[in-house]
Amino acid sequence: MENKKVYIETLGCQMNKSDAERMYGMLEHIGYTQTQEPKEADLLIINTCSIRQLSEDKAYSQIGVWGKWRGKSRGKSRGKSENISCDKSNYKNLGEADRKNLYPKIVVSGCVAQQAGEKIFKRAPYVDLVLGTQRLYELPSLVKRIENGERIVSVDEKPFKESEIQINRVKSVNAWVPIMEGCNNFCTYCIVPYTRGRERSRKPELIIAEIKKALSEGFKEITLLGQNVDSYGKDLDNGQNLAWLLKQINAIEGKFRIRFVTNYPTDITDEVIDTVIELDKVCEYFHIPMQSGDDYILKKMNRRYDYATYKRICDHIRSRIKDVTITSDFIAGFPGETEEQFQNTLNAMTELELDYSNTAAYSPREKTVAAKWTDLYIPEDVKTERLARLNEHNRECCLKSNQKYIGQEMEVLVENFEIRKNGNKVITGRTRNNKIVHIPYEKDITGEFINVKITNAKTWYLNGELI
Repeated sequence: MENKKVYIETLGCQMNKSDAERMYGMLEHIGYTQTQEPKEADLLIINTCSIRQLSEDKAYSQIGVWGKWRGKSRGKSRGKSENISCDKSNYKNLGEADRKNLYPKIVVSGCVAQQAGEKIFKRAPYVDLVLGTQRLYELPSLVKRIENGERIVSVDEKPFKESEIQINRVKSVNAWVPIMEGCNNFCTYCIVPYTRGRERSRKPELIIAEIKKALSEGFKEITLLGQNVDSYGKDLDNGQNLAWLLKQINAIEGKFRIRFVTNYPTDITDEVIDTVIELDKVCEYFHIPMQSGDDYILKKMNRRYDYATYKRICDHIRSRIKDVTITSDFIAGFPGETEEQFQNTLNAMTELELDYSNTAAYSPREKTVAAKWTDLYIPEDVKTERLARLNEHNRECCLKSNQKYIGQEMEVLVENFEIRKNGNKVITGRTRNNKIVHIPYEKDITGEFINVKITNAKTWYLNGELI
C-alpha cells in the first residue's frame, strides 16, 4: 500500500510520549506518514498507561470508538459502506482473509498491553495487535503481518533488541531521551515492574548518538528518562553510571540544557549532586517522589526510607545547590491510611518546602501487593476529599515557592510564542530550575536563551520582563 497514514493516541508519562516518537519513526520506514486526524488513518495505535484505573478505562473507551470505524474499504470512503458491526461476535468469527481487508488496523501498545496481553482480544476483538512495552522495536515487522490479516500478541518479557532508528520528534525545544527502563523496587502500589520489567540500561553509544541527532535538529534541552534514572549503569560494565553519562553528554559541543527524571530518594548519590554542581549544562532540578509523609504508610508501600531520611536528602541537596527545585509525588487514600497519617503527608509538603508535587488518589492495580488489601480500602468519597485537600496544599506550596524568585534575574529558554485574545504578545519559557515564566514580547524567539527579571509570582508560573 502507498500513502498509508498512522495516528497514535498517547496516554500517560513522558516515557510513553517518547515511545510514540520512536513508533512514528519506525513506521515511516515501511510507508506510513503521521496524521493528526484519526479518521484518516489506516493504522490506529493507542499507547496506553495502566498506572491508574482511570487511564486504563480511558484506553478501552477509545479502542471501542475505533472499533466502530472499521470497514472493508480504505481512504475517504471507508466507514460509509461495507462496515463491520462492532458486535464482538462478528469479529471473533473472522479469519485472516477477511481481516486482511479490514481497516483501520488497530494496535494497543504500552503498559495496558503488557499487563493484559491476550485478554484484550476478549474485551476488544477488533484489535489486531497487542504490543508490550518490551517489544517496541518489533513494531514494523508486526504491522506488516497484521496487514495480511494476522492477529498478534507480543508481550514477551525478553526485550526486543534495539538498534539505531529514526525518531520523529514532536516539534519542541525539549527532546526526551530514555536512558533506561524498568524498575526493581516493587513498591506495593505500583504496576511498573510488571509492565516495564526489570531495570535495563540503554547502551551509552545509542544515547549519545540520539542526543547529537536531536541537537542537530534544533532541540535545546535534553531530558533523560527512566523510572529510576539513578540506577543507570548498574547492569553495564566499566563503572558507567548516571554521573558518568551526564559528563559525556555535557561534553557535547553547543549551548543546551540537560535534565533527568525520575530519582528514587535513597539512590541519589553525592557523585550525582557533585555532577549537577560542576557541569554547566545540567539543570538544578530533582524530581524525587515521596508518596507519603507518614513512616508507617511508607513501610506499607515498601519504600526504602522514612520521613527523616527523605528530609535529610532534601536538606542536603538544598544546602549544596543554590535555587534548586525539588518536586515530588504523593498518593492520597492508600489502603489503611488514617486521617492522622494523611495529615503527616500535608505537614511533610510544608516542612520540606517542596516546589511542586504530582498528586493522585490511590488506585488498586492488578498483580500489586496492595491490591490484595481490600479490607483496608479507603472509601471513594474519603479519597476524593483527601485528594482535594492535598491539591489545595500543593497550590499553597507552589505559590510560596514561586514568590521566592520575585526580583531575581534568571535565564529562560523560550518554548513558545502566543498572541492572546486581548492582542497581547507573550513568550513563555522555562528557567534552569524548571519554573515557567511568561514575558511580554513582540516576536517569536522560540528556542532562544534570554535573561529575565521576575516581576510577579502566580501559583503555577512566574511573570517576568526582558533584561
